[in-house]
Amino acid sequence: MTDPNRPSDDTAQTGEPVVSKPYVMPDDPEPGSAEALSKEVAEARDKMLRTLAEMENLRKRTERQVADARDYGIAAFARDILAVADNMERALVALDAELREKVDAGTKALLDGVELTERELLKVLEKHGVKKFEPLDEKFDPNLHQAMLEVSDPSRPAGTVAQVIQPGYMIGERVLRPALVAVAKGGPRASLETPANDNAGIPSQDPRGSH
Repeated sequence: MTDPNRPSDDTAQTGEPVVSKPYVMPDDPEPGSAEALSKEVAEARDKMLRTLAEMENLRKRTERQVADARDYGIAAFARDILAVADNMERALVALDAELREKVDAGTKALLDGVELTERELLKVLEKHGVKKFEPLDEKFDPNLHQAMLEVSDPSRPAGTVAQVIQPGYMIGERVLRPALVAVAKGGPRASLETPANDNAGIPSQDPRGSH
């Protein structure tokens, strides 16, 4: 096979400068040919599609970040406000119905004001996506509840919430604060489909010693 880059004998004998031609592989398309143009178009189209896909992913990621900032940006502030709501609730729970009947008109008006303030606070929190939940009689869920103790209560299915010590709060679809609960034991299982692993890490306490 003759190498097209090698000068012919006639040219070499003339003494003229020999100009080398680019060696072209038989399978490579010639520059400017339709096949070469089609290949360049395909490569350019592939790069364009990749760039568009990256831009679309960036747009979706940015939208998610903006949505998260909008929905969960107040999480730290809301968590601090919960302490105020807890103190209001404790103050109201400390006075039972019998004591409220005995208080004078001024004290009763004060209590009514505290209740109204608590309701308004919860409304404001709900307006910003923060919702209170009290899971009494619900099945214990470690993703939503924090078990503080275990109590014997045959009237309730084992593994269900027998007492809500402190309510929990959600912000959007996330747990802002888990509910502090006491879990029942001794009754029938809450669900036969769920393995009995709810008692792990739950301190046991006799109900006669709980308040």
